[in-house]
Amino acid sequence: MDPMQVYFNPSCSKARGAVAILRDRGIELEIVEYLEQHPSRADLERIVDAIPDPPAALVRHDKRFAELGLDPTAYETKVQVVELLLEHPELMERPVVFRGDRAVIARPSEKVLELLD
Repeated sequence: MDPMQVYFNPSCSKARGAVAILRDRGIELEIVEYLEQHPSRADLERIVDAIPDPPAALVRHDKRFAELGLDPTAYETKVQVVELLLEHPELMERPVVFRGDRAVIARPSEKVLELLD
């Protein structure tokens, strides 16, 4: 099996949990620390296309989102979400885990197990 790719923030407990679940199963991982190595437009489009959720699920509506004064209804389409995350990658929901061309937002961490079926 090719390595699974994880868009990872080391300060996120869900991201750490997902990585631990996969490593405990001996799965090879490619870790992408997306706050240091920002995803490109193509990366973000690939994520939005691969997750089973609507594009808006990829946006964190957290304290930072509020600090920026953003309106959740303005970030619902693929184009809107990609543009936002290009400018503010810290707002990307994490972790995003890929196996081939399938992906999940692993919240809770155990959601990564869906990719092992």
